[in-house]
Amino acid sequence: MTTNTDTNTNGSTDNEQATLADVGSLEKSSDDKETDEKSIEEVIEDRFSELDDVDEQVEFLNRAREKLHEVSPFDEPVDLVQWVDGDEVEGNDYNPNEVASPEMDLLHKSIKEDGYTQPIVTYEVDDNDYEVVDGFHRNLVGKERDDISDRLQGYLPVTVIDKSRDKRMSSTIRHNRARGTHQIRDMSNLVAELAEQGWDDERICEELGMELDEVLRLKQVSGLKEVFSGHEFSQSWTEYENRMESDTDDV
Repeated sequence: MTTNTDTNTNGSTDNEQATLADVGSLEKSSDDKETDEKSIEEVIEDRFSELDDVDEQVEFLNRAREKLHEVSPFDEPVDLVQWVDGDEVEGNDYNPNEVASPEMDLLHKSIKEDGYTQPIVTYEVDDNDYEVVDGFHRNLVGKERDDISDRLQGYLPVTVIDKSRDKRMSSTIRHNRARGTHQIRDMSNLVAELAEQGWDDERICEELGMELDEVLRLKQVSGLKEVFSGHEFSQSWTEYENRMESDTDDV
């Protein structure tokens, strides 16, 4: 999916120079629609008529969208959806969300019939290297289902958020919990990791949208005594343990 181009003395390729010129035309035409020789629509149509290669078309689309996002009144990730090579998008190592085969088939059918209505939320680890924050299964469908991969010509729609690992973890959990899809065992491991990174119970509750009892339950499931080191125990702890034992007996 890489296009061979010559590099200019300033380090940019011929295609990049042309794209930048076209994006500049977009910016100029927006200043005075009535007096410009060409409208934004005409500039776009003319440029695309010159681009036969899908990689060049994607590059132009992404750069144009970046320019529009710079002047947009909306500073939201969804305001800048870009197309990236699917090989550059990889899953994270902490997502507790799993989807059974029937649900994956349904997701495939949904994307097949309705298209991608939601981009994949990512974090840009390095240039052209993206880690999934939310949308791992949309990512899999786009790469592993041949009909979708062929239709998208190997690309995936992504948005990018810039957050530290712990905040990306909490973001992933919020997305999963909002859909009601998360696993107790993996959630407990994630809560344990956040606790080991110095998050107290109050912050975990706030960031993940949990009640204190749920956080304590997940800590107990993890089986790590260290995660309780910062917890201030009270008489309510005895009541909580009793409830836990009662719930276990009922299973």
